[in-house]
Amino acid sequence: MHYDEFGLLHENAAEYDLPFDPDAPPRVERVHVTTPSGHTVSALVWGDGPPELVLLHGGAQNAHTWDTVAIALDRPLVAIDLPGHGHSQWRDDKDYRPDTLAVEVTAVIDEVAPEADTVVGMSLGGLTTAAAVARRADLADRVVIVDVTPGVNDEKASVVTNFVAGPETFASFDEILERTILFNPTRSEASLRRGVLHNARPLDDGTWTWRYDRFDPGRLAELDLRMAHLWDAFGAIEAPMLFLQGGDSPVVDDEDLAELRRRKPDVRITVVEGAGHSIQGDKPVELAELLDAFVADT
Repeated sequence: MHYDEFGLLHENAAEYDLPFDPDAPPRVERVHVTTPSGHTVSALVWGDGPPELVLLHGGAQNAHTWDTVAIALDRPLVAIDLPGHGHSQWRDDKDYRPDTLAVEVTAVIDEVAPEADTVVGMSLGGLTTAAAVARRADLADRVVIVDVTPGVNDEKASVVTNFVAGPETFASFDEILERTILFNPTRSEASLRRGVLHNARPLDDGTWTWRYDRFDPGRLAELDLRMAHLWDAFGAIEAPMLFLQGGDSPVVDDEDLAELRRRKPDVRITVVEGAGHSIQGDKPVELAELLDAFVADT
């Protein structure tokens, strides 16, 4: 099956009735950065001029999850493939904790988006954002966290972990797409097909597997114990923070929001109705509008 990672953008635009000129499509290129640790991290650089935003995806996703958001925003930005995801190098130590990822992401931002003033992180990318900005206050003038807090635990995250814990390989593209549709009943088949093409690859024997480094089930256990220390990171962020909660998502509850307000009293919290955990997938245009408004108002 032929795969052109930038050849599907017209579908993203058409699904949400966004302007798209096939003779002058959005400018986007893939870049690779070798970080001080020696790992190679890949990213998509959108638009002309210095990137204004940095977008970090969730676990078991990749930078293309932001494609529709990027088209709707129409701003220079960078969407990073977290280590172990997309086209970024897998880690031999399987260490994909937010604190570890934060070091790698910071190196990429310093090289390809040093003037970016807004960092947006969803799920694992959100925890990574908090860890990175808490360590380096100069990294962002604004922070957006999408549907995650350090209060995440096994039960809340089951919407993600149950999907990730599936088979390692699939007999065909149709089979891997079928499983994806099963776990994403509110999304269009066309959008999920694009997502699988970006997030999976064929093997030499004709079977298909994911592009991301599958999480060790043992490392998924007791999420709350492994993430709780990141509350300190949330509280250490001085930059204005917008927190976006999916109205239909189980990942963040009222106790999490109460703790977030305690740690970060000036946080702005917005519930995106009709969205699950992946707000960028369920409500990409609304997300772009919220990001635009936050940038303009801070």
